[in-house]
Amino acid sequence: MALNWGRTRRKTALVRVIAYPFRCSMFTFRFFAVFVTVAVLVFLAVSLLFAFADANDVNSGFPHNAYGSKSPSIRRSVLSFQWDQLKARYDQICKQAEHHRSLALAYASHARKIKLENSKLLRIFTGLSRNYTGLISKYNELLNSGRNLTTDEPVLRLFEKEVKEQTKLMRQVIAEAKESFDSQLKIHKLKDTIFALNEQLAKVKKQGAFSSLIAAKSIPKSLNCLALRLMEERIAHPEKYTNEGNPPQPEIEDPELYHYAIFSDNVIAASVVVNSAVKNTKEPWKHVFHVVTDKMNLAAMQVMFKMGDYSGAHIEVKAVEDYKFLNSSYVPVLKQIESAKLLNFYFENKLENATKDATNMKFRNPKYLSILNHLRFYLPEMYPKLHKILFLDDDIVVQRDLTGLWKINMEGKVNGAVETCFGSFHRYRQYMNFSHPLIRAKFSPKACAWAYGMNFFDLDAWRRQQCTEEYHYWQNLNENRTLWKLGTLPAGLITYYSTTKPLAKHWHVLGLGYNPSISMDEIKNAAVIHYNGNLKPWLDIGITKFRPLWTKYVDYENEFVQSCNFVL
Repeated sequence: MALNWGRTRRKTALVRVIAYPFRCSMFTFRFFAVFVTVAVLVFLAVSLLFAFADANDVNSGFPHNAYGSKSPSIRRSVLSFQWDQLKARYDQICKQAEHHRSLALAYASHARKIKLENSKLLRIFTGLSRNYTGLISKYNELLNSGRNLTTDEPVLRLFEKEVKEQTKLMRQVIAEAKESFDSQLKIHKLKDTIFALNEQLAKVKKQGAFSSLIAAKSIPKSLNCLALRLMEERIAHPEKYTNEGNPPQPEIEDPELYHYAIFSDNVIAASVVVNSAVKNTKEPWKHVFHVVTDKMNLAAMQVMFKMGDYSGAHIEVKAVEDYKFLNSSYVPVLKQIESAKLLNFYFENKLENATKDATNMKFRNPKYLSILNHLRFYLPEMYPKLHKILFLDDDIVVQRDLTGLWKINMEGKVNGAVETCFGSFHRYRQYMNFSHPLIRAKFSPKACAWAYGMNFFDLDAWRRQQCTEEYHYWQNLNENRTLWKLGTLPAGLITYYSTTKPLAKHWHVLGLGYNPSISMDEIKNAAVIHYNGNLKPWLDIGITKFRPLWTKYVDYENEFVQSCNFVL
């Protein structure tokens, strides 16, 4: 067994000795094969490259030299490479010049926009823009000249130097102009902001005016309570307040007494007018007050004046319905009220529609549809036995004895009133449409306007001059509101155009319902003060410092005034 193991070991050694040279030769062969393959591939690649180059040289017309070299082609490649470098530099410089030219134009345009036409900056930026344009044109001429650009490298350097100089100057100018442009830009933005705020303010003013109009024409809770309580009293005790069956007092139609006309649906306001007039007159029993209201407030008015102490003054309370001649066939306003277009003008309920005519918003008050507001044009027919009468609005307070008005020589005029014009204000052109031929032909736009509120009327002169017929004529023409905006003042200015007697200013001081800057000395010297405007003294929005002048004549001893908490 040992002998067999020894034989096997010798055979294995012999095999190893024989296999080793064979492995070495195989490795050598493989290495040689790879080398040959790589060499062949390199040779083929080089052959193809030279073949392609030769074909290009034949096509381009360049001959080979004796050694087969391609020196013209190589030279051309070098020139092409230099050309590409120069062109890239040209393009970069030109792009920079174009960019700064556009920037200069932008600054020049902005300088014009912010109105710097005469400034040095505008001229500099315009000049820089022209310089850049010249340089770019120079570049284009050089590019299109067809010259060999390798010989024009100095020109390129000069071009680059000029562009850099212009760029440096441009940056310096921009740095210097930055503060100026920033200030102008801020001013521009500020102007835009102011414009936007002005538009917003105008819108808010319209809405505020509309809200103020609503507040001014609404009925306070205490005033509504007072009217209801007075009406309740009238229903509960009709025998105490009725005048039916009793002959009218002779003083009511006595032309020798002092007569006043008050047309109102405001109980407390009408009572203040009468109270103030009575308390400031020397002989109240010689004064007669004609109070006219609507059917709804008649009972409350009757109770209010029946309960009050007026020192012997005579008070007549009637409803407008008691004057039978006031109907739609005779009164133009009553006929116009039936117009659907007119009703829509007054009662449209959209805020944007109600405020679209902001300058005449106050004339959109439905009170101008009330016949109470137009009764002032029918005084001679309402009081046929009287010769003179003093008309008073319900938002006035009497502070002096007014009997002096009856002593004024009216000189044949119909209407005695205080004029309100000063300078160019309160002239006829502000109340009427002078683009209309009828208005332009009849009236002067510079004629001085006067005020309603306290007007002394000579009824005999009225009848002679037929003022009511004149009023009807113009009111019918103005059915479509083409002659004047709605309201009674323009109609009065037209009706009494040449028949108004100017009164002294102290008789009638206006503006306590909108102007808080009226002098207290002027108010104290006034015979009548007028709370015309939206800030009525019986409203919460009334001017506080003027309110005591009105509240001192409120009858706080009246039990119904007290029960309705009418505290002012």
